[in-house]
Amino acid sequence: MRARKGHTFALAVLLAAAMPSQALAHASDRGHVLLLPTSYYSLGGAVAVAASFLVLALVPPRFIAGIWSRRLTLFPLGDGARTATSLLSLAGFALLVAAGFHGSRDPLSNPLPLTIWTLLWVGMTLVQGLFGNLWGWLNPWCGACRLLGRLGGGRKMVVLPRKLGMWPAVALLFAFTWFELVYPAPDDPEKLARAAGLYWLASFIAMLVFGHEEWSRRGEFLTVFFRLISRFAVLGQDDADRLTLNWPGARLLETEPLPRSGVAFVLLALSGVSFDGLTHTFFWLGLIGVNPLDFPGRTAVMTSGTIGLLLSFVLLGAIFMLAVRLGDRIAGYSREDKSAGLLVWSIVPIALAYHLAHYLAALLVDSQYALVALSDPFALGWNLFGTAHMHVEAAITSGAGSAWVLWNIQAGGIVAGHVLAVLVAHSLAFRLYGDTGRAIVSQLPLTLLMIGYTVFGLWLLSTPSAG
Repeated sequence: MRARKGHTFALAVLLAAAMPSQALAHASDRGHVLLLPTSYYSLGGAVAVAASFLVLALVPPRFIAGIWSRRLTLFPLGDGARTATSLLSLAGFALLVAAGFHGSRDPLSNPLPLTIWTLLWVGMTLVQGLFGNLWGWLNPWCGACRLLGRLGGGRKMVVLPRKLGMWPAVALLFAFTWFELVYPAPDDPEKLARAAGLYWLASFIAMLVFGHEEWSRRGEFLTVFFRLISRFAVLGQDDADRLTLNWPGARLLETEPLPRSGVAFVLLALSGVSFDGLTHTFFWLGLIGVNPLDFPGRTAVMTSGTIGLLLSFVLLGAIFMLAVRLGDRIAGYSREDKSAGLLVWSIVPIALAYHLAHYLAALLVDSQYALVALSDPFALGWNLFGTAHMHVEAAITSGAGSAWVLWNIQAGGIVAGHVLAVLVAHSLAFRLYGDTGRAIVSQLPLTLLMIGYTVFGLWLLSTPSAG
């Protein structure tokens, strides 16, 4: 009886240690920090990821794959409306660019920055990760390219060299991330309108030169990013163009190995969001010699920001490749490129989780501003959607109660993303090595990396930050 009571008490202590404590969301303006030791959360998250690895080591991979691969076929998907939806999306984009030039100068009143940074980069990413490739119907190039093709002018003129891989998309994603995180005025409506308009035009020309599908798969970074993220979604499309309902992340197990450039793209997507969180911390500001209470502005820290963004990408890439190489060596496998290209798909759940955790608070507030701005895009007193006079509840992310709820969602998302990543990596390793024992031992270095990144992510959420 005493032993049973002792076990019950120990279990209660562990559960209490894993319960999230009070914090304000990482992406929001924080006014207070955790009231309970953050180490409890870091320990709880690390234990959850490690425990998932141990459980998976005891369960036959074929049993997991047999359950996880089950899907429900819903109905056929037609492709006829894709041109029309894309053209409508292009018309909306053109209206937003015009609003950037001629609308309000206030980023919270102009629909262009709110749509690009909130509804597209944050909202669309989460929609893609949950419900599938909606971007395939909305991207503003597909309709124009198809229409031009029907008129006889849509044939590609130049073959995109295979040796380039997806490096054009990597370079453009880095430029986009730099513009968002380092450039002094990414929210300025006029500058953003100029950049967005030029990017659409340059991408359209590239699609005419290299072919729409080819440039979309290897050059246009938004389409590449959204396609990668949509592999995690519960809704997918089979070979017969039918909509299917899947387990979250199940379609990642059907992927082919990415080239080195694809590996770099996935890791850059994750490191960019992580670096964004790091730049707001007192730790980073102290590292670059900036007083958190007297921030001099982005212009003063452009050099350190550029170097930091690049180093965060290089560091994550080096650690990931080291973990894969050690796993290959333990398993006696010599094709590092194939193993890295396949196992990097396990990073997708982590990248999606970080996107949710980092941007959740901003999404809740700025999406309300977007609804207001979209009703009056040119600040002329219009009320197109009946939301121009909507009251924005900016306090939704402030206060102890809201902070507790938000931080629990964010922390839970990070831990769940890493647990799913371990599950994906475990299944992909079995597919790669073909042997349960080799697959398990090969995942030890990658699991340690995921445990470390879990702790890092929870620290980012809870550590004091400026703004």
